[in-house]
Order: sequence, then structure tokens, then C-alpha cells
Amino acid sequence: MIAVSILNRLIMAAITLFGVAVIVFVLLRVVPGDPIAMMTSPGASPADIAALRAHYGLDANLTTQFGIWLKSVLVGDFGTSISLKRDVLSLLGERLPATLELAFAALVLAVLLGGAVAIVGTLARRTLFEPVIDSLNGLFLAVPDFVWALALVLVLGVLFPLFPLSGRIDPSIDAQFSTPFYLLESLVTLRFGIFADICAHMIMPVLALGLPLAAIITRVLKAALSETMVQDYILLAKLKGMSDLRLVLQEALRNAVGPTIALTGVQFTFLIGGTVIVERIFAYPGIGNMAIDAVINRDLPLIQGLVLVFGALFILVNLAVDLLVAAFNPRLAHG
Repeated sequence: MIAVSILNRLIMAAITLFGVAVIVFVLLRVVPGDPIAMMTSPGASPADIAALRAHYGLDANLTTQFGIWLKSVLVGDFGTSISLKRDVLSLLGERLPATLELAFAALVLAVLLGGAVAIVGTLARRTLFEPVIDSLNGLFLAVPDFVWALALVLVLGVLFPLFPLSGRIDPSIDAQFSTPFYLLESLVTLRFGIFADICAHMIMPVLALGLPLAAIITRVLKAALSETMVQDYILLAKLKGMSDLRLVLQEALRNAVGPTIALTGVQFTFLIGGTVIVERIFAYPGIGNMAIDAVINRDLPLIQGLVLVFGALFILVNLAVDLLVAAFNPRLAHG
């Protein structure tokens, strides 16, 4: 049943990506602004402009342009960036790992922090600490990621300059990497000095992205745990002398974690979208930062490639979440 479900999901994913590609392709060509005009100098002749337009395939009608672009994408050719004059696929391959490392680090932080606070909040039910925890969590929930980013820049970057303000690694470090996954590669190759420097550059962006998600996880998991803790089997285990901590960790958590995983997966897709602003604030060289430059420069091939990558990420995350939810819920796993 799971294999059939995955196959159906993959078919729906292909249809969704095609729909996204059509919408983005059409929207980019009907909005005001001419990318060719931004590339040419003021003295360019009409013949030069026409030649450049033909070079990027912008002289054909919309249907023909889409057909040519879709045919190229299906064979792995995403075109050439208008502003950077480089292959779009290679640009995405260079920048995407930086964003993935940032997003997964933020997810790990959010899960650990949110899960720990939710468990502490559950243990502190009906005590003076519960409203304090709920109030602080509400504060973290109300502040969006870009506001956290700006606050962290002011506090930890300017007022108390503890961490680097921008970039992915100190430019003075002569580090050679064989893959674009700098954090993972430096850890695997035991270059702990470089690993520490990369972590230092990631701390503020990870906090900005992870804190709001941690607050969401805390709220959902604490509510699910509180509901589970009043079930009959929990009360029976408590009567047998099991401590509250063991009740939460051994009995309640497994049954309460399903809704939290589902919501965390949805929110993780928003976190990936949030990298666009956060990476810009910290000048972090990921696809989010590159997306803003692509929009400013009206770089149509690059924007289309970025949107497809974001769409594919969202679909893969949702697919992974469905599998995790099924794994924690035997009734779903067996159909």
C-alpha cells in the first residue's frame, strides 16, 4: 500500500511541477519589464537588441517559447542565466547545498528546542511555570524570521560582535572542498577548525529561521501531549507508580508526535521559503539570496529554475512527512 501511495504521490508531484512551471512561465512574461533592455547599453541598435532577443529565444510566441524551454528542461538544460552568463543548472548545484545545510540545521534546532520546551511545559502543567512558558512561547511565535534576523544582527553582530555578520566561511581561510556541502564535508574530513568557522557563520541565520518553527512545534506538541496525558492508559500507568517524566517520554510522546510531524513538515516548507529573506540579510550564498538578484535583474531562465527547485523541495518534504506520519501511525502504514 505504501508503494502505491508513493507512486500516486510521484505522479501528482509531476503534475504539480508542470502546473507550477506553466504559471511561472506565463507570469514572468506578462509582467512589465524587458530583461533584454536591462542587458543592453543605451546606445544599442535595434538590430543588436533583436539579435540578443533571438539568442535567448524571446522572439518567438509564448507557446513556442514554453515548448522549447520545457523540452530543454526535460533533458536537464535549464538554459543560461541572463545576468550571470552561466548555466542555470550549475548555478543551482553550487547554491542549493548551502540552503539545504542552513534549512536542515534550522530544522534540527527547532525540533530539539521545541520538543524540549514542549516536554518541560507538559511536566509543568497546572504549576506557576506553565503560563510563563506559554507566554514566552507566544512571544517567539509572534516574531517572524526576518525580524529575528535583524534583531540578531543588531545584538550578536553589532552590539556584542560574537558571530560573523555575513557569508558562509571566512574568506581568509584557504579551504578546498570537493563538494558544495561545506559543513558536512568539513565534519567528515575532520577539519574541525573549518567546521567551527562554518558553524559560526550559520548560527545567526539558523536561529532566525529555527526559533519561530520551534515555537510552533512547542505549541502543537504540548497540546497533543496534554491531551494524551489524560487518557485512561496514562492514568493507569500513573497509578502503577510510573513517574511523570517516564509517562511523557515512554507512553505519551509516541502517540502525540504524529500531528506534530505533519505540521512541522508543512512549516518546514515555509522555512525553506523564508531563506529568501534571511539569506539576503546575512549575505548567505544560497539559492534564496540568488533568487532576489534574479528577480531584480529579470533573469527569466534563473527565476524559472529556482521556482522549479523550490517546488521540487516542497513536494519532497511533504512526501517525507507523509512517510514519517505513516511510520508513527500503524493504521496508516497498513492502509
